[in-house]
Amino acid sequence: MIRGNWILVVLCLIAGMSAPAQKIVYSDYDKDDTRRLNFEIAGKIGGNFLIYKNIRNKNWITVFDNNMQQLAKVELDYVPANDKMINVDFFAYGDFCYMIYEYQKKSIIYCNAVKIDGNGGKIGDVMQLDTTHLGFAANNKIYTVLSSEDKSKIIVFKINSKNRRNFMITTLLMDAQLSLLKKSRMAMAMEDRGDDYLNEFQLDNEGDLVFTKFNRVNSESIGEAAFVIKYAQADTFAFHRLNLEKTYLDEIRIKPDNYNKRYFLTSFFYKQRRGNTDGYYFYVWDKQTGQTVIEDTITFSDELRHEAKGNSGTRTAFNDYFIRNIVTRRDGGFIIGSEAFYTTSRGSAWNRWNYLYGSPYSTRSLDYYYYSPYYSNYWGSRWSDAGNVRYQADNIVVTAFDKTGKLEWSNVITKEQFDDQSDDLISYKVMNTGEQVHVLFNILEKRVQLLNDFSIYPDGRVNHNPTFRNLDKGYEFMIKYAKQVSARQIIVPCLYRNFICFAKIDYN
Repeated sequence: MIRGNWILVVLCLIAGMSAPAQKIVYSDYDKDDTRRLNFEIAGKIGGNFLIYKNIRNKNWITVFDNNMQQLAKVELDYVPANDKMINVDFFAYGDFCYMIYEYQKKSIIYCNAVKIDGNGGKIGDVMQLDTTHLGFAANNKIYTVLSSEDKSKIIVFKINSKNRRNFMITTLLMDAQLSLLKKSRMAMAMEDRGDDYLNEFQLDNEGDLVFTKFNRVNSESIGEAAFVIKYAQADTFAFHRLNLEKTYLDEIRIKPDNYNKRYFLTSFFYKQRRGNTDGYYFYVWDKQTGQTVIEDTITFSDELRHEAKGNSGTRTAFNDYFIRNIVTRRDGGFIIGSEAFYTTSRGSAWNRWNYLYGSPYSTRSLDYYYYSPYYSNYWGSRWSDAGNVRYQADNIVVTAFDKTGKLEWSNVITKEQFDDQSDDLISYKVMNTGEQVHVLFNILEKRVQLLNDFSIYPDGRVNHNPTFRNLDKGYEFMIKYAKQVSARQIIVPCLYRNFICFAKIDYN
């Protein structure tokens, strides 16, 4: 009898060990869901999953249940069918979401909002948030919409750059009911020579807008920079200049630390113009004291360079890296994730300076309105069909620092990814389940893209999890466009026979 009980226990343990850690279910696709489809994952609303789709001036929301079975296809008849849809953003609140969209009718750009329930239906009337009259046909979006981390604030803003020496910035700060809290219109002095830029806008939980203003040396590295705060109820800007003496920066990234009421800024830095990437630059500013807490640099060790180098040399190991993720911790520490990303083309060697600073990351628009594509939901950027261009995404470096900026640990997740014509199937996505962070990306095995899952634990340990179960043949995951919709669920767009469908991954 005792022996029989032990056998039962062992069998239960084996069954538990073999139980899948993740479950994947796929949606079907419609005839309209071709590779040219524009889409945005709205989120999990009232227990259903909502996905916005657009093609050929048709706009609709597809509603899926927990098994990714289609419940409804709701045509958005309140979105003008014959006018130019420019952009759409979604902000989910559990039992409803806001859809804030921008479209052009003749010479006027409209920024509207609508509240949508879990069945894809409209709640109440369409709300007009702002309009802009243009004397020309515009191709670019002009509005940026951001939400605070706790979703208590939403801000809509635009930057008129017609006067190159004096940008006009208009902001509309709203609460979670989209009631207007403050509208401001302010001037921002700029250098006329075209080397001044604004970028990396973020909204904190108190409704304060923070961003960077910087100058590029000969349109290359950043030589002078400041971070700027537009306080929620202010009609002015507060400038805080960075000390960059004998230090050149790459792209500056900002992360509000809402728990500790601090702002964290970081960038790769160089000791000389067009030099090799030497390490990270840090700047931490305390909102409560109005003081700088940290301003320092940390140089990469030779050991980390060797692990991270991939196909590069040790000295040039980080020259192809871009900062992808910043995570702030409650103890004041922070984690940075960066990835090697570059392109190669026939007869042309890749050059960071030409690639990054010749791209629209920080360039001024030729139109009258200035917009940073950091906040684009990739409208118009997918399926570029660039001839003879190979996109490559390699190793991921994850580094943790304590609240004083001291290195705690670093780890390298090794990968080699490439694709031709577009970068839709490469790069990675972070999924935070609380006790660990999952890093998801494709690996090409026997001509098949297989989705891989690495776990990073708080102490820096990295674990390569078993291959996903029920990875159906023929589905290719566009993991970089995935969206975490709950504590343990993520929606991932997929390619299947030249159609786009969606997969839901559940973590037990």
